[in-house]
Amino acid sequence: MAASATPTRRRGARNWAALAVFLAVTYCVAALGALASADAGEVYRSLERPDWAPPAWLFGPVWTVLYAAMAVAAWLVWRHPDRSRARTALVWWSAQLLLNLAWTPLFFGARQYGLALLDIGLLLATLTITLIRFLRLSRAAALLLAPYLLWVAFATALNAAIWHLNA
Repeated sequence: MAASATPTRRRGARNWAALAVFLAVTYCVAALGALASADAGEVYRSLERPDWAPPAWLFGPVWTVLYAAMAVAAWLVWRHPDRSRARTALVWWSAQLLLNLAWTPLFFGARQYGLALLDIGLLLATLTITLIRFLRLSRAAALLLAPYLLWVAFATALNAAIWHLNA
């Protein structure tokens, strides 16, 4: 089914409050990940990395933008008039967010690169399903998730290379 271009039912203060909630939830995930890996930059710099690995300073700005895009995408889907389909899509969004949350403590906190690779592989699959479900409800929401999907695909390859180089 094609993405809906019709106006949504949800308007007004409740609409903006929902956006604030989606932003708060995604940035709470980011904060929890940061707490679980306070020395992430140091750990990353200490690892054997492939030549194509980005510098440690790049991750913060990239994730800041990606978390905002994730929140706005979820909010756009939440606004869709088909509440049942929107709810299902948001369950997938929540699942990928939990897998996202689990990755940082696995990789940086526990230094379990193989388990982190398993987690990010599941994240990539779940995120792909999320993007497809979002596309059926809002083309804009799917487009907002596309850079995140590309970044997670890249991070999956980087995680695999780091696991291989540091085994």
